[in-house]
Amino acid sequence: MPGRAGTGRLFALLAAAVALVSGCAGAVDPDSLPGVYRDDRTGAELRLDSDGTFSAVDVVTDGSSDPADFSGRWEWLGDRAGSDFVYLTVDSGELGRIAGIQLYPTGRNAVEFRPDPDGPPSPKLTRATAP
Repeated sequence: MPGRAGTGRLFALLAAAVALVSGCAGAVDPDSLPGVYRDDRTGAELRLDSDGTFSAVDVVTDGSSDPADFSGRWEWLGDRAGSDFVYLTVDSGELGRIAGIQLYPTGRNAVEFRPDPDGPPSPKLTRATAP
């Protein structure tokens, strides 16, 4: 029966897709986020400290702004926000008064800002290795 063979392949494909997606879910360990992230090309640096504070030097958070220095508090929102991201609450610096910034982990050793969810990230910062 040709219908059963097609149905079996469909279920196998769906099972593989579910396994792939479930392997990606929860891939970010918030305890591994603290550290220093850099863009060697631009000199941008973001430091996420384990006490929940952060500092940024020469960081561009979107494609149209100038590099800025700013600092504040960070919080891992994970699945509470429907998407895994770090929320940066800016307390001081050159950005002035803003609501906050979303920072997205991309793999184990990089983070990026996404001012436009449909647009390209700006910039991508990679974890700095210890000296």
